[in-house]
Amino acid sequence: MSESYTIAVDGPAAAGKGTLSKALAAHYGFGHLDTGLLYRAVGAKMLDGAAPVEAAQNLSPEDLARDDLRGPEVAQAASKVAVIADVRAALVDFQRAFARRAGGAVLDGRDIGTVICPYAQVKFFVTASAEVRARRRFLELAAAGKVITLDEVLGDVKARDERDMNRAEAPLRPAPDAILIDTSDLSIEEALAKAIEVIEARREAGETLA
Repeated sequence: MSESYTIAVDGPAAAGKGTLSKALAAHYGFGHLDTGLLYRAVGAKMLDGAAPVEAAQNLSPEDLARDDLRGPEVAQAASKVAVIADVRAALVDFQRAFARRAGGAVLDGRDIGTVICPYAQVKFFVTASAEVRARRRFLELAAAGKVITLDEVLGDVKARDERDMNRAEAPLRPAPDAILIDTSDLSIEEALAKAIEVIEARREAGETLA
């Protein structure tokens, strides 16, 4: 596979977009990029005392490999730095270059189909109710030994949704041509089957995977 094929997956926190994206990448043999990890790394560096824009401009592989990037404090910091236009601009080129990689790419985030890859051959918007997403995140944190209540997690989820959807720069919203997948009552296998069905239909219509 020598040409690029891009699948964009957007959606709010804990909707399942990362799990779906990894599964799609594995199914088709594409590269996968969790773009939220870039913002988490910038948020973590900000918590360490770095200026957000400078942190975004100087991200290293080591920054993306930190063990603390999945915690709730870093998640909130990531949402805060993501509203800064210069931070987003510093990370755009990296994301677009990855999207055009030979062999195909799946990118997940909050503005992939609307800003980063509006040309993507297939776009999905993965969502679920705030209550379902909060319970998923609560169980993840509890399994990791984090002491936090479900109500606190739900409050964090709603606050992050509000910030992400109402930011001036690249707000979270479905692309006009995105396919909606609500995972509130779906298993990952069911969500993956729906996504593959869409992609295969596009391919049969003449949009080849390479």
